[in-house]
Amino acid sequence: MSEAGKNGLTYSDAGVDIDAGNLMVEKIKPAVRSTRRPGSDSEIGGFGGLFDLKAAGFTDPVLVAANDGVGTKLKIAIDADFHDTVGIDLVAMCVNDLVVQGAEPLFFLDYFATGKLDPDQGAAIVNGIAAGCREAGCALIGGETAEMPGMYSKGDYDLAGFAVGAAERGQLLPVGDIAEGDAILGLTSSGVHSNGFSLVRKIVEVSGLGWDAPAPFFPGKSLGEALLTPTRIYVKPLLKAIRETGALKALAHITGGGFPENIPRVLPKNLAAEIDLDSIPVPPVFSWLAKTGGVEAKEMLRTFNCGIGMIVVVAAENVQAVTDVLTQAGEIVVPLGRMAARAEDGAGVIYKGTLGL
Repeated sequence: MSEAGKNGLTYSDAGVDIDAGNLMVEKIKPAVRSTRRPGSDSEIGGFGGLFDLKAAGFTDPVLVAANDGVGTKLKIAIDADFHDTVGIDLVAMCVNDLVVQGAEPLFFLDYFATGKLDPDQGAAIVNGIAAGCREAGCALIGGETAEMPGMYSKGDYDLAGFAVGAAERGQLLPVGDIAEGDAILGLTSSGVHSNGFSLVRKIVEVSGLGWDAPAPFFPGKSLGEALLTPTRIYVKPLLKAIRETGALKALAHITGGGFPENIPRVLPKNLAAEIDLDSIPVPPVFSWLAKTGGVEAKEMLRTFNCGIGMIVVVAAENVQAVTDVLTQAGEIVVPLGRMAARAEDGAGVIYKGTLGL
């Protein structure tokens, strides 16, 4: 054998396994197929994903796009070796941002990067993404799997998601007539969702508990499993309420920054959200985090959703109609407060009462 033949390097020698990538694509095809919807019926594997807006039923649409990741919640999934639900988080973080603008999510693309591709791990993640897409009613029309030795430590990976939705022209939110006295409703969260996990991990470190220890706040689940509870997807109930009542004035997705950072994004500069903290049903996970980490209520409110994942603004006379539709669609609706006049240079969120930690 020649010297070149003996020493000839392959891509596999450099740490990239093309066969593993192909195997993963085969494993995920049924999951991807399960997300098909009007406007999308193509197979993955092309150079780009196709979507037909006309077939989706739109006549004069405005497109709305959002992208996001899962943050350091992924580190818990990696350390606990539980990868089935982070894909739902990835979809949720993107599609919840679309629906707050009145848009119906249409299609989704994902980016999955890892140091060494494990086809089974990758398939578990994409199965979660497909589950999130089905729940949101959007099609998974493409993605990228990047095997990058030297960029990620063994077992580590990262995810990014990209979603596109549409609304008929003139039907986007927020509307321009938000007024003093309008009611603020909250939709309960499923837990921590996908924000503040660097602090969560720090608190777990302080607690001395392992990911496989029983969760102190969730009987019957391990700590890792309980903290990996996926982000709630609010898309279908909110679209139903938008279409059936026509009464929703504004929506705010409560992500990183909590109430004080997210609610003012959809309000006019002359109005503030007056929130009654006593009305919030705080899930036990937040009480445990606050107590174990000695985290003050103000810090909790600007880091976590504290039990409310979505804010809905409606005129006072429409509260019952909107609440009925959302409740029938499976949401737990909490009367949270009202719109009030904002003082010059005043905060966009005003708190009354005490958070029940």
